Amino acid sequence: MKTDFENYQSPFSWRYGSVEMRKLFSEVNRRKTWRKVWVALAKAQSKFGLISKKELEDIIKHQNDIDIEKAHQIESEIKHDLMAEVKTYASQSKIGGGKIHLGATSQDIEDNADAIIFNLALELIEKNLKSLLKTWSVKIDQNKDVVCMAYTHLQPAEPTTLGYRFSLYAQDLLIDLELLNYIKTQIKGKGTKGAVGNYASYTSLLGTKSEQMEEEVLKDLGIKAFDVTGQVYPRKLDYLILCLLSSIAQSLYKFAFDLRILQSAQFGELAEPFAKKQVGSSAMPFKRNPQNSERICSLARYIVSLSRPAWDNAANSLLERTLDDSAAKRVIVPDSFLATDEILKLALYIVSDLVVNKHNIEKNLNSFGPFSALESILLKSVKNGANRQEMHEILREHSMRVYEEMAKTGENRLFKNLGNDKAILEYLTKAEIENLTNYKKHIGLSEKKSKLMISKIKNI
Repeated sequence: MKTDFENYQSPFSWRYGSVEMRKLFSEVNRRKTWRKVWVALAKAQSKFGLISKKELEDIIKHQNDIDIEKAHQIESEIKHDLMAEVKTYASQSKIGGGKIHLGATSQDIEDNADAIIFNLALELIEKNLKSLLKTWSVKIDQNKDVVCMAYTHLQPAEPTTLGYRFSLYAQDLLIDLELLNYIKTQIKGKGTKGAVGNYASYTSLLGTKSEQMEEEVLKDLGIKAFDVTGQVYPRKLDYLILCLLSSIAQSLYKFAFDLRILQSAQFGELAEPFAKKQVGSSAMPFKRNPQNSERICSLARYIVSLSRPAWDNAANSLLERTLDDSAAKRVIVPDSFLATDEILKLALYIVSDLVVNKHNIEKNLNSFGPFSALESILLKSVKNGANRQEMHEILREHSMRVYEEMAKTGENRLFKNLGNDKAILEYLTKAEIENLTNYKKHIGLSEKKSKLMISKIKNI
């Protein structure tokens, strides 16, 4: 069906997110999944003699005959979307239509359908998350020994390796993957429990066999159910799912924001890929804006905002149920999944073809790396008898003077100045100072830990 651009369309209807994710949350799939639940219910009820063989065959025969136009026409009159679908389905199933939805309340259908869709949507998220982690492992391996400046407070700190920094992003995503695996264990439907969740309608039909019927339905649908519910499954489930998606968004936001900083002219160390005919600005033809990273940050902010209404829906589901969760749920759940799908896709594109500017990395390292040697000089001089506080002040004063000189000349004369300071030479020889100033070796266990991260990713 062509998109109707004469009316408002959500960007998630055509611009953001994958075709696969959009189909999962489409109106057609939603209704097909409802009908899948009705068929499972009819099959189970037929085993207990509530529905005849002919009635069941008729219900199954028309399972996929979705007629949204007719259902919407009925809904405009009765103001109930699921009941409109029941009537549409029943009108198509002349023999078995009268038995569709027997004993059920709307949420016996909708909540189980949601659990099915959630499972499939999380499969797509998991697949993309693992693909991104695999790509990160390649980048970590390629750059595990590329020494670069590390920055704290957005100021030069000490050297690290690019692979080690990349490991930080991968580790966040591994945490998200662990959380996803936990959330998967919590995906449950309502089962078949009736209007207030106590099986009353089904026990009226089947007595003590109502739980057996529920087991049959769940087995057919391939899902589990919560042990107890009100009219709906606990809306805490929606909140947990959206917290997971928010967590993934936070991980990708940090990476994308870091990349935007490192792509800026002042750093120039990394850059996202830029297509051959890509336009950076309508006014400035030279611009190479990090628009994909910016889109990740923009959508990530939206994703985290959607977890709040999910919290409210769970907290305000008063007594056995209120309906004020429904309208927001229709928006926040699909949008969260589609937005997360989009930013995972963008991150995979960026990381796969990430531009590493080793020239600028080396330039920044040589400009600011020497300052990192001061820690080693401080430790060694104190070990040789210097007063730690006095030596710290001497080295601080040298640093401030050199910073001021660099602003004017661009030259870092720190090591030369240290080698001529009598207060320092009292505790260290020039040879010791020179040995301690090899800042490119001041990277600790960066390479070892990068290899460990690669190994962890491979294990998934």
